[in-house]
Amino acid sequence: MSQKKEIIRDLTVGSVPKVLLNFAMPLFLSGLLQMIYNMVDMMVVGKFVGTQGLSAVAIGGEILQLITFVAMGFSNAGQILISRYVGEDRRDKVGKMVGTLFTLLMSLAVMIMIIFLFSYQGIMSWLNTPEDIWEYTRQYSITCVYGIIFIYGYNLVSAIMRGMGDSRHPFIFIAIASVVNVILDLLFVGPLGMGPLGAALATVIGQAVSFLFALVLLYRRREQIYFDFKPRHFRIYKEVIGPLVSLGIPMVIQSAAVTFSMLFVNSYINTYGTVAVAVTGVARKLEMMIGVISQAISSAGGAMIAQALGAGKLKRVPKVVYHALWIVGIPAAVMALITVFRPEWLFGLFSSDEAVLAMAVTYIPIALIQYLGAMLRPANFALINGSGNSRLNLMVALLDGIACRIGFALLLGVALQMGIRGFWYGNAMAGLVPFFIGGVYLISGTWKRRASSPAVD
Repeated sequence: MSQKKEIIRDLTVGSVPKVLLNFAMPLFLSGLLQMIYNMVDMMVVGKFVGTQGLSAVAIGGEILQLITFVAMGFSNAGQILISRYVGEDRRDKVGKMVGTLFTLLMSLAVMIMIIFLFSYQGIMSWLNTPEDIWEYTRQYSITCVYGIIFIYGYNLVSAIMRGMGDSRHPFIFIAIASVVNVILDLLFVGPLGMGPLGAALATVIGQAVSFLFALVLLYRRREQIYFDFKPRHFRIYKEVIGPLVSLGIPMVIQSAAVTFSMLFVNSYINTYGTVAVAVTGVARKLEMMIGVISQAISSAGGAMIAQALGAGKLKRVPKVVYHALWIVGIPAAVMALITVFRPEWLFGLFSSDEAVLAMAVTYIPIALIQYLGAMLRPANFALINGSGNSRLNLMVALLDGIACRIGFALLLGVALQMGIRGFWYGNAMAGLVPFFIGGVYLISGTWKRRASSPAVD
């Protein structure tokens, strides 16, 4: 097999569930390692530092999400467009998209880092960070922000490779980062006693090593991606920046809306004290166990749908959507059973604090709603993103991220005075919104028009 065929993969032939699973498996394993990568920080800090350290890492992780949504949005958009160009056999645009992604995201990374360093205290205050974990949270957040260029770099390189049909190497890169992170976590937080600062430092170093490995491989395959890495080609190309911005901005808004709305809800939750912060942080990590599968299927399904529409194979699209639903449904059901029958053990992986474990039991019904949302969302996002429907993507972002999550949380938590459980329920219920919107979009058949239209509207 030639090197060009090895990196450019046709996702429009073969059994749909087989192709979907084969392409999604490396994505799932990458997400699983990413989840472990993030969970290790909390587990190690929780064991060595205690509930205060665990809560600080939980809030610091929320802040880190706040500064990475731009990378996620534009990287996902770039991946979808590269897949579309491959399906249309427009390889000339692939190289221009690579140069545009590099220039755009690296510039944004530097700008966001500078902005955050001048505003982090205001962000921490807005989140109602408890005083007893303020310093821990500050150390963790600032250290992670210094590594933002590596986080953005890894996301854009992985998006390029996945758009070309290569999901195996991004898995290898995150595996490298995970191994480095685990080793350094145990060293920095354990024997060296650096606390949350050590956990953040381990995260940054792991991301840096992963990005450098990814960059080297991409350079070696520069002919296959039609980009020679010469300085003059690291620029914004007008032929591709329009579609990238048109699809990327709604994706960024979607990520931003969800992130900001979750931070808004958590700012209320944080007022309930360190134990509540710890439980919410652990619950978020548990949701990620299904979320990594959802994200893998959503990303793989989106790439398959983009190529199918580019190649004019319309009958393949609904098959991708249907198979995505049951594939995620199986692990979601397993996770639900574990949460219902062994909640103390599950939360006990992160903390042995009796107060944390006691409050965790009250979170069980909320967790089940979150698992349901994680099961239903990926198929619909695959269709919306894969078809390049930027307007619908924006509508989902505003409804899911702003109107519903904040609206439900304020209704249940404040108006109906359900307290912390009201905020938990509001956050979980908002996750069901994309399913209803995506379902109507699928049944309407309007996505079929995208087979003969530009990559985005």
